[in-house]
Amino acid sequence: MKLLTRILLTSVLVLLIAHFMKGVHVAGFVTALLVAVVLGLLNIFIKPIFVLLTLPFTIVTLGLFLLVINAIIILLCTNIVGGFSVDTFWTALLFSVVLSLSQSILFAIVGKD
Repeated sequence: MKLLTRILLTSVLVLLIAHFMKGVHVAGFVTALLVAVVLGLLNIFIKPIFVLLTLPFTIVTLGLFLLVINAIIILLCTNIVGGFSVDTFWTALLFSVVLSLSQSILFAIVGKD
């Protein structure tokens, strides 16, 4: 039940962020739901591989390269999910930062058991 709540909250956040941020386009709630699921799967399976392969860059940049990895994950999601698009890399970077921060805040509020 907790996973379903997180997916629904993430899809609502994706819709809200896309509404206020230029360069991010979401066709509707079902697309936002797919984006939330695909982002979760990419973060589980693909992101650890990227982190491992780019570990020297991450160490040299004191972890800031993880923001680039998050933007790449967002861009991969745009290629997988139809109806979801992000115009540029910089928009994907900003989108990933805003989504991560808003998820952290919302999950801290709602996630109390």
